[in-house]
Amino acid sequence: MPETADWKQKYRDSLMELESEEKRWRQIEQALRRLVGRLCAAGMGVDPQLDDELVALAAANRRNADALELERLAASLTTAVVAVDAVSPVPTVMVASPNFARWDATCAAAGRVLQHLQSAGIDEAAAVELIAKLPRASSDAALAAILDKTAEIIRSHGDRLANERAQAALVLSDVTKRLEEMAGYLTESGNDSRSHFDDTACVNDNVLLEVRELSAEAASATELSVLRTKVNARLQAVTRQVMDFRAREEDRMLEFAGRAERMRTRIADLEREAQELHSKLDREKHGARLDPLTRLANRKSFDERFAQEAQRRSRNDVPVTLLLWDLDNFKLINDTYGHRVGDRVLQGVATCFMTGLRPDDFVARIGGEEFVVLLTGLTVERALAIAEQLRLSVQALRFHFRGTPVPVTVSCGITDLRANDAAGAAFDRADAALYRAKHGGKNSCVAA
Repeated sequence: MPETADWKQKYRDSLMELESEEKRWRQIEQALRRLVGRLCAAGMGVDPQLDDELVALAAANRRNADALELERLAASLTTAVVAVDAVSPVPTVMVASPNFARWDATCAAAGRVLQHLQSAGIDEAAAVELIAKLPRASSDAALAAILDKTAEIIRSHGDRLANERAQAALVLSDVTKRLEEMAGYLTESGNDSRSHFDDTACVNDNVLLEVRELSAEAASATELSVLRTKVNARLQAVTRQVMDFRAREEDRMLEFAGRAERMRTRIADLEREAQELHSKLDREKHGARLDPLTRLANRKSFDERFAQEAQRRSRNDVPVTLLLWDLDNFKLINDTYGHRVGDRVLQGVATCFMTGLRPDDFVARIGGEEFVVLLTGLTVERALAIAEQLRLSVQALRFHFRGTPVPVTVSCGITDLRANDAAGAAFDRADAALYRAKHGGKNSCVAA
């Protein structure tokens, strides 16, 4: 029972976590709706037709219109913006517009939402791509397209959370039902025990009564034949009571055995389902901490591991080294050969890191083209040697696009975790060292 109660508590915790996550996404949705309102206000005054579209969109946004209506209004707005751009390019108007400050504020707020998505590990690749597009968004249509894709990411994630919450609610309901069955079984068992006790006491009382009456009759009897008759009658009465009691006990035992077998089957089913659920939760928890493209740990997983290593470093003298990596000219690769080639490059680099490190070493992808490695038990000098080996392995990768070689190199900043480090100090040192490696010619490793 304590173990079953622990399972039930775990499912309740999972449900509460899903509710908390859903609440967080509702807050993000509200922030996006505020962004839409600001964007509508920022675009007013450019063109009368465009103003009508913005007024309709702002009104729908205020009444919390559903996604279908907003998509229809966004498509209509895009058509209107394209028509306005054809007559008078929006960027020129915006430069002279008094709403230019509002435009910058809206873009900055959109960037913060996308960075939150990236740091949360939610469709990280799409968030990174949208962050890269945001500075180049020079019209309402371009910014609206980015916000539409951002809203789609949030909607998809919200749907997943709602589905997970529904599944967790179903599991919790099923577990509650099984626990109620077990409670009913225990109640019936207790009632049977009480019935058995009462029945046994009744038989004992009846037998004792027959014995007392038999003793009294034996004491008063004057003839042997009369005494024999009374003794036989009393013994037959006792025998009937004992036989009836035994029959009732056999019925109780058969019923108890059947109920116990049914409960054993129920418990076996519950244990099997609980094990399957635990396995599924473990897989989902593990998957939530992986980068979907490279299958390395993601930023959330790195933050947890980094906090653990920092605490361990503060308690003992075992060295821990941080390696911060960045692909050289990765934006150029994406722009020249396309994102599909860029994805293959990221996967190839991830494979180099995984195969070139020890089993206990930690490697994660924490950004678009940024990776991080934690080495335990190695000094900076030894970590620098390993970093050079990894750098050469990446440099030796061979990528081609339609017969054209695609050169791939990485730069690295290295530092050790120190007992007196403030929060983020080690990461800042590694980032500064990476900056020196980048501006010193790239394809190099620099220790701080």
